[in-house]
Amino acid sequence: MADGKEGGVTGQIALPFAHRPRFGRSDFVAAPSNAAARGWVLDAEAMWRWPEGRMALWGESGTGKTHLLSVWAARHGAPVIEGRRLNEQDVANLFHEGGFRALALDNADQVREEADLLHLINLVRERRMALLMAGRASPARWRVSLPDLASRLRATSSVPIGQAEEELLRRLFLRLLAERQMVVAQPVTEWLLRRLPRNAGAIRDMAARLDQAALASGEKVTRALAAGVLETLLEEDATRS
Repeated sequence: MADGKEGGVTGQIALPFAHRPRFGRSDFVAAPSNAAARGWVLDAEAMWRWPEGRMALWGESGTGKTHLLSVWAARHGAPVIEGRRLNEQDVANLFHEGGFRALALDNADQVREEADLLHLINLVRERRMALLMAGRASPARWRVSLPDLASRLRATSSVPIGQAEEELLRRLFLRLLAERQMVVAQPVTEWLLRRLPRNAGAIRDMAARLDQAALASGEKVTRALAAGVLETLLEEDATRS
């Protein structure tokens, strides 16, 4: 059996262990960009003041919508539904079981069947529950063809989460590295932060890629390793754009 060494080079297989992000309230990075959203969502009594009993968080990928939605859901004992998997039968089963007064719908703008979303909104309204949704745009801008659904979405209050500030990006990057139990020297993190795209999505992507690269190499994160990962990330971003 080979011992994994050849020509003085060592390495290891990067096992695909799923990273589970921490969505506790103490893990949420507060900043001016998410202050309005926090005010509407984290205030224990705020949801009973939502017009129509609905609120939607919206913003670009990586801005913390899912995290904030998860904090709210945990606080109010609300089931969390993934919008891309929403279907009428699961909703019927969920309401049959009952035992909740609030509901959270993540990626609500990516629901496959408009009728399922309309059905859910109507059920929540009829039962005087609270519904918190999250998507990349304001509900009034979601592309829907059902007139009744379009009307419900226009009547839904929404609050944006803005672009992340520099300090938020820094704190987010350090938290993501800590979640993955990665020890990265400060000069390396500072070097990366000066060069990464200024959005939370890129920060999350970089943390995941660094973790994978470190596992694959079996070495700690050096500036050379980080530079290689960053180069690949930037090249892929340039290709997509």
